Amino acid sequence: MKRPELLLPASSLEVLKIAVAFGADAVYIGGEAFSLRAKAKNFSAADMREGIAFAHANGAKVYVTANILAHNADLLEARRYFKELREIGPDALILSDPGIFAIAKEICPDIERHISTQANNTNYETFRFWHALGAKRVVTARELSLAEIREIRSQIPDTLEIETFVHGAMCISYSGRCLLSNYLTGRDANQGSCTHPCRWKYSIVEETRPGEYMPVYENERGTFLFNSKDLCMISHIPKLLEAGIDSFKIEGRMKTALYVASAARTYRRAIDDYMKSPELYREHMPWYIRQITSGTYRQYTTGFFFGKPSEEAQIYDDNTYLKSYTYLGIVEDCKKEGLCQITQRNRFFEGERIEIMKPDGTDRAVTVRRILNEDGERMESAPHPQQKLFVDLGEPLERYDILRRKEEE
Repeated sequence: MKRPELLLPASSLEVLKIAVAFGADAVYIGGEAFSLRAKAKNFSAADMREGIAFAHANGAKVYVTANILAHNADLLEARRYFKELREIGPDALILSDPGIFAIAKEICPDIERHISTQANNTNYETFRFWHALGAKRVVTARELSLAEIREIRSQIPDTLEIETFVHGAMCISYSGRCLLSNYLTGRDANQGSCTHPCRWKYSIVEETRPGEYMPVYENERGTFLFNSKDLCMISHIPKLLEAGIDSFKIEGRMKTALYVASAARTYRRAIDDYMKSPELYREHMPWYIRQITSGTYRQYTTGFFFGKPSEEAQIYDDNTYLKSYTYLGIVEDCKKEGLCQITQRNRFFEGERIEIMKPDGTDRAVTVRRILNEDGERMESAPHPQQKLFVDLGEPLERYDILRRKEEE
């Protein structure tokens, strides 16, 4: 059985490096144009070059998303952008608009073209269509079942790859084609500016009584009509492989390094365990579940993989994430005198018990012995986000180790 690719998102150069360090075979990123995550940090040309060089040096690939649905005004800029990408040299471009696809094929013929889930790829004739135009890979629509994916695999050329989302946030609309954000806020989801109104709390106003807001009660906290649970297929790796999926994709280009690291190393170990031995995979299942619930998430569902979701796939009483750990920082450098350099993400204190999260799957509980600022002055706590610090945790650390704090139940 072919080993699938593990594909992780990255919102920044730092997160790209974490994804690769924690087990990604490939990373997908957005540039400063034509990406459906316009509010993410995204990558400058210089960051792309550095990220691609880092990934290639570590045996990984980088794919660049350019999957907006383009208007006439976008086309000239698209030509300029793809000329720039041709020089930068990512491993693939992720596209959805046929016009943008044609421009990419013309200007970047030597860069693989992958078809985004945004193109609503729900049947094998669609896969054949894109393959005939020169696509190397097609991303399945999230609305497909495993049975449908198996049928697609049986009806398309072996050379055409299938990529499928197996973990992360679910969109309430059809493969992301949503007008709700544009209608309510003027920010177009299909141009990369979604405000996620599917997560908002709603009330009803009767036409003849304007200004009288009537809540739709599920319980005393109100109702969130469109708020889907997050997708998680960690317990179903064998079924994903049997369906013929070539690339397991994790959603989350707006997420933190801690989220990406947790997802990467959990799915990395699950895939590797199963490829070694199905018994090993089953034996380690409790570890996978503990790890994949250690990040932020909105409860879990299997989406459409086993049929159309029921009302159990929605969260009607809340729109907040569950959170087990707080992200404190990434080890950026290690000093001989036992100090490691981090950029602080959340406050922590001298004497506090925290955890070191390592790419190899181990977690170490340690005590913060010392915190020093850049001038070498000792501090009782790290109160300022993004502050450069040196910390002594009483044991050697390695670059890309993540520091986190377990929150009380």
